[in-house]
Parts: sequence; C-alpha cells; structure tokens
Amino acid sequence: MIEARFNLIDEPWIPIVDVGLVSLKALFSHSGYRALGGNPVQKIALTKLLLAIAQAACTPEDDDDWAALGADGMAKKSLAYLDQWHERFWLYGNQPFLQMPAIQAADIQSFGAVLAEIATGNTTVLTQSHIEKQLSEADKALLLLTLMGFSLGGKKTDNSIVLSSGYKGKSNDKGKASTGKPGAAIGFMGFLHSFLVGQSIIETLWLNLLTREHLQQLPIYSSGLGVPPWEKMPAGEACDIAKALQNSLMGRLLPLSRFCLLVENGLHYSEGIAHLGYKDNMVDPSVSVDFSGKDPKAIWVDPEKRPWRFLTALLGFVTQTGTQGFDCYHLRLGLLRARAEVNALGIWSGGLRVSSNAGEQYVSGTDDYVESVIMLPQTMLGETWFANLKLEMAELEQLSKVVYSATLNFFKTQNSEGKAQAVIASNLFWQLCERRFQDLVNVCEDTEQAKALRKHFAGFANQAYDHFCPRDTARQLDAWAKNRPNLGKYLKDQTKKEEVPV
Repeated sequence: MIEARFNLIDEPWIPIVDVGLVSLKALFSHSGYRALGGNPVQKIALTKLLLAIAQAACTPEDDDDWAALGADGMAKKSLAYLDQWHERFWLYGNQPFLQMPAIQAADIQSFGAVLAEIATGNTTVLTQSHIEKQLSEADKALLLLTLMGFSLGGKKTDNSIVLSSGYKGKSNDKGKASTGKPGAAIGFMGFLHSFLVGQSIIETLWLNLLTREHLQQLPIYSSGLGVPPWEKMPAGEACDIAKALQNSLMGRLLPLSRFCLLVENGLHYSEGIAHLGYKDNMVDPSVSVDFSGKDPKAIWVDPEKRPWRFLTALLGFVTQTGTQGFDCYHLRLGLLRARAEVNALGIWSGGLRVSSNAGEQYVSGTDDYVESVIMLPQTMLGETWFANLKLEMAELEQLSKVVYSATLNFFKTQNSEGKAQAVIASNLFWQLCERRFQDLVNVCEDTEQAKALRKHFAGFANQAYDHFCPRDTARQLDAWAKNRPNLGKYLKDQTKKEEVPV
C-alpha cells in the first residue's frame, strides 16, 4: 500500500496575499483572507478548484437561495464537505488527488518541462526565474492543479499510453501517438478569464457560485452540475465518467486535460480528457465568447492590451436585449444579483498569452501573464453609465492612434524610421491611462464628470509624445512643434477655463 501523505485540506499550499501559504481548511475557515497569490494562471486554477468545492458542497437552487446562503453559509458547508471527503485530498497514496495511477507506464517529464515559464531543452535562459528549481510538496500540488486546465499543447505528453480501449483521440491519421492538445482553460492563444471579486476570497467565491436554475439556462452543460473528479475519477479518456465531465460544469472547473502521476523527480504525463472548444459552443463560465456571428469569437489575452481595456466588451450584457456581443457566464449571471448584496464589487480578469508553432505551444517573445481588477460603482451600472463608458473608451482608442501618428510623423519629418517608437509611445499612453481609468469608471453616470477627466487623458497623450520625441536641437524642436498631437477635437467639450496639462 502506498503511503498517503500531504493532505491538501490540512497542509499549507495555497498562496494568499499578505499571508503566505494556507490549507483548504484554513482558507474556508478565515473570512479575512483578501485575495489569492501566485501568477494569474495559478489564481484562475485555484479559483476554479475552490468553486468546484463550493458547488459540490452547496449549489443553491436559485438566486434567493443563494442570497440566503451567504458567503459565511457557503464557507461552513464547504468545510463540512471537505471533512466528509478528507480521504480524497491526499497528494500521494492509493487514490492521489486528481491523479491517475494507471498512467504510470507513460514517460516521466521533469517538473520544469511542464512549467510554462521555465526554460528547458534548447530554450534560452534569460533570467534566474527561467531556471528550473526544486519544488516543495506545496509547489507540486499547485502545479498539478494548474496542469488540469492550463497545460500547453505539444510533444511532451506521452500519448502512446491509452487507458480507454479503442480510443483514437491520442493518435494521428497514421495511427501514431499525436502531440498533446492545449488544456481546456488555455486554448490556442490563451483565453482571458474573468470573475467577480468581493472584499475577501470567501465573498468572491460566493459571488461566482452558479445556481441550479442557472445551469438549466445553460444547455451547453447538458450533464448539469456533474460530480467533482475527486469523488469519481475517470478510468480512461473516454469512459462514462470522462464523458460526463465533458458535458458538466465540474468538467469545466476541473477539466483533467492531463493524466498525471507524481513521482520523486517529475511526473508521468499524458493527454487526458479531450474537451470541446469554444468553436463547438462549449466554454468555461469564466471565458468570454461571442456566439452571435457565423464563427464564435473569444477574448484572448493580449499583453499589449491590458484586461481593463476589455471592460466594455465584458459588460456588453448590461444593455443587451438579444444575444449579440461577448458573454461571460460568471459576470452576466452574477453581477446584477451581487449589487444588492455586497458593498464593494469588482471584476478580475487575467490569463497567459502563448504562441504556437507546428502543434507546439510555448511562451516566448511578447507572451506574458496579464491581470487587472476594476471596481464597479454599486449604484450605477445603468444604460447612461455604460453608454458614457463606451464613448470615453472609444475616444481613448482614437487618442492612442493620435499619439501613434504624431510620434511617427515626428521621425518622418526628420527622415528617420519611427514605427517602433510610435508603437511604444502608444503603449506608454495606455499605461498612463490606467492610473485614472478607475476614476473614469466611477463617474461615467455623469456625462459632465466623465468629460471633465479628458484633460488628464489629453495630458497623458502629450506626455507619451514628449517622452519619445525630444526637442533638444533646433531641428527636433521644429519637428516636435509641427507634429505635436492635435487634441482640440477631443477637448472641445471642456470649459474654456480648464487648461490642458503639457
């Protein structure tokens, strides 16, 4: 018998901001923990696990039942649930958490080989953070959880090992083992995930808890809530349990995209359950997809366009009457009910951008993690607020183009190449805008207050231009003055008393 050790309910392994590592039991026992730590992908994977536990423990019937449950009631029921299923949360043992002992015939990969940010093989090491390090048991638990949805596609999976007899999903047209598909939660380029956030982790989980009534409204989850995999692990890639996970909410929270088994120096590693993608109308409740067109469109992570810039797309349902626009189930189904129950409410969005080449996924070049939090005004979120927000965001987009053109023309005037500087100047403008974007969100119910902020954003445009367009010589000064951004149209609604900062 294999020794059962490191129980995730009792041992600290979950990173918490300002606290450190805590156990599952500690997390559901303390309402004061503010936010999860780790990188954005780890935060998403942990949020999904915690939601799966809460959904298994106490899925409400409807919104009234959800409100009556409350964050504290959810936490208490989750603790009772964890106590009931304590034996299924051992990281090692005969029934190791989210692992498949039957996959032990698969090749072993080092932990660094399956970590997106670690350089292995012939990959160039640029910083110390790229070097593979020895992992603690807590690190291994978090890695294992992350791999369930965010594993990168490629040849590192040993797909020659198939657990379901007759299953062809891990073979290519020639009958040979195929490369592994991307994890369900990352997709081709890296999905942007979004969740409602409250003043604590417990409140955040409660805000994103779906009801049975919600599941009836979401036919894509034809198996409904489903059974969490630690209660019933699949026997293979296409067994009845695996098929049920493919069509249930639990299967999207914990997709088991990889079959793994931890060993001392790495893990046995093979492709797991092949979940349908957004083009097949299947999606995680935290991913935003527009299904209204001929081809579904997802919001992907873009390191050069931070998540707050997608806010109007994420909140399109505020004024929607049909099925047009992007839809994120956690946001649409949770936002309106949450406004009446909490004092502070926001949207967290984040993810990881990845690249692909010949079936191999990797993190390279400009690929990176992104995340942002925007707090929403509780008493607003009406049509006027949203219309003003859309207008001001459209104006900022136009302003970024003005900065780009002005910077490019500054260099052209001097017979120099300036495309690279123009791109960076435009990016700097957006970085500066982020400082005041929360203020803009807060005042968009009042048209005049929203327009009054334009002087600050115009100042950011001039600041970005001036940073990349020096005026140290007479020739530079002439080009600088000739091409400086013309912001008159943007500021035409400002009162004459207000000055534009330079």
